[in-house]
Amino acid sequence: MKLDKEEKTDKIKTYPLKERKNKVKVADFAKICEAKRSFKKFVESLPNILAGKNFKELVNSIISAQLNGNPIIWAMGAHVIKCGLNPIIINLMKQGFVSGVALNGAGVIHDVEIALIGATSEDVAEGLLTGRFGMARETAEIINNAVKEGVKHNLGFGEAVGRKLIDIKAPFNSYSILANEVSIKIPVTCHVAIGTDVIHMHPSADGSAIGKASLTDFKTFSNIICNLVNGGVFL
Repeated sequence: MKLDKEEKTDKIKTYPLKERKNKVKVADFAKICEAKRSFKKFVESLPNILAGKNFKELVNSIISAQLNGNPIIWAMGAHVIKCGLNPIIINLMKQGFVSGVALNGAGVIHDVEIALIGATSEDVAEGLLTGRFGMARETAEIINNAVKEGVKHNLGFGEAVGRKLIDIKAPFNSYSILANEVSIKIPVTCHVAIGTDVIHMHPSADGSAIGKASLTDFKTFSNIICNLVNGGVFL
């Protein structure tokens, strides 16, 4: 096929702009939320577009689930904890907006360190240079020993560690998701892959106990998920 040096456009068909279907309309734009208005009004003022629309739908779904007694399950990693959101999660627990929390191993580590000293998140680059990365003694010993003790009583990973924090009266337990969930009697599960967490390098680590405790939590988690059959929210 031979092409002209200049592309021909005379066969293009146009149509009136008003006939086109559009995904964004001014009716969906953000509204100005004046000072001293409620947070509810602020949320309502967000645009009904993309993330704004999704966020409002999420808020409504969570409220609906809570009012109807359906489960609200929070699955999270370490960054929710590292970014300082524990007080919000804990407050939501107390208000009935949390039916269960599923953490990974890193989430447990950071939550435990917060409970112990009110601080967490070491400098990885610096720790690798000195050989001290992941070598904090108390973090590993408390978690690993809690799990070993817990499996003797058929406890899951999350509950075993939460109970340990309460037993030792960790000074910052009020900031701990694990300790608060055990106190409020909300299921907390931990899902570990052996070898992915720094505490697995310590001599106190017991692969059999870690595996058994994590499997117990998996079974608990599966039962919680089954409750979503009639509605609910999984985050």
